Amino acid sequence: MSRRTVPCPTCRQPAEFSQANRFRPFCSVRCKQIDLGAWASENYRIEGQEDEADPAESGNTGQPPLNKATP
Repeated sequence: MSRRTVPCPTCRQPAEFSQANRFRPFCSVRCKQIDLGAWASENYRIEGQEDEADPAESGNTGQPPLNKATP
């Protein structure tokens, strides 16, 4: 049975696509970390409309306010 390989999304080198490769679909931990860093730096984006206001920035989390006990 032949091993299935795919190009590493980061460096394009062949990477084994099996459970034996714990970094799949990447060829190494280095390439996996480079990809994670690109997402964290917002180098990659998913198309779609941006919301007018980010709930996290406005303090609106979508959760009801906590009821505080009055003394």
